[in-house]
Amino acid sequence: MKISVFGSGYVGLVQATVLAEVGHDVICMDVDQNKVKLLQQGHVSIFEPGLAAMVKENLESGRLHFTFDEKLAVEHGEVLFIAVGTPSDEDGSADLKYVLSVGDAVARHRRDPVILVEKSTVPVGTGDTLRAHIEKALHLAGRHLEFDIVSNPEFLKEGSAVADCAARTALSSAVSARTCAR
Repeated sequence: MKISVFGSGYVGLVQATVLAEVGHDVICMDVDQNKVKLLQQGHVSIFEPGLAAMVKENLESGRLHFTFDEKLAVEHGEVLFIAVGTPSDEDGSADLKYVLSVGDAVARHRRDPVILVEKSTVPVGTGDTLRAHIEKALHLAGRHLEFDIVSNPEFLKEGSAVADCAARTALSSAVSARTCAR
């Protein structure tokens, strides 16, 4: 399956790498061009046991790619994971500007139906906010797009993030395979 992950921080990088490891064709997009260039060379700036080797292996296999081209990432994936930062706003609430910017990119570039998976740490109701944001942008552009939004929050534990994510991904794949076989 073709998958795009927006954000190459702790959650996004681990998710993208594990999805590539289980055989998916993954593009991980980030706006930080220097970070992307380092990742394209296999340089991982976070420490997580096994992650750097897994990134290198999946880069070499061609299953994992890094880009700062939002259009490429939006058009690539059948499923788009949103794993961008949600820093605290001045009042302490989550600032959703990066989540909504992915929604803007989807509205600009996507033509085929898509599933958006929200993995960023966001408040309850963010899926509805994101849906309304995308629909408004599509309406202003005179376009229609079929899309679904699902929430898949992740609370990774440093030091076991790769193993935890891999276990959850394997379980999800097994459940999906069983469901599709019925």
